[in-house]
Amino acid sequence: MSNPQDPNGDLLMRTMAMPADTNANGDIFGGWIMSQMDLGGSLLANEVAKGPVGTVAVSEMNFSRPVKVGDVVCTHGTLIKVGRTSITVQVDVWVKPVLTPESGERYKVAQAQFVYVAIDKQGRPRVINA
Repeated sequence: MSNPQDPNGDLLMRTMAMPADTNANGDIFGGWIMSQMDLGGSLLANEVAKGPVGTVAVSEMNFSRPVKVGDVVCTHGTLIKVGRTSITVQVDVWVKPVLTPESGERYKVAQAQFVYVAIDKQGRPRVINA
């Protein structure tokens, strides 16, 4: 049985949230979190496609808790579907605070599904060879 504090999927990326990534409230900007998700998801999609991919859609994007400066941000991904030219990846973001009172507790802060398309050298969709 999985613990609710155990992320699903493979660890794709890990980084620390920095002061330059904050919004006007002092929390980490949601666009920065989304970009980390896209980068992580594209790493998994690149492996599956055996080549370059482009992001074509994001669905069911949810932010559940704020991210603070100094939090360790971990992007986890699960392959959902491989189509003829597209790849769908579930991406979850988990945080481990290291500079706040809840240090050591990890929790999920965001989730979304990203759809990538395998592309050729001209940037056109190409068939994914399994």
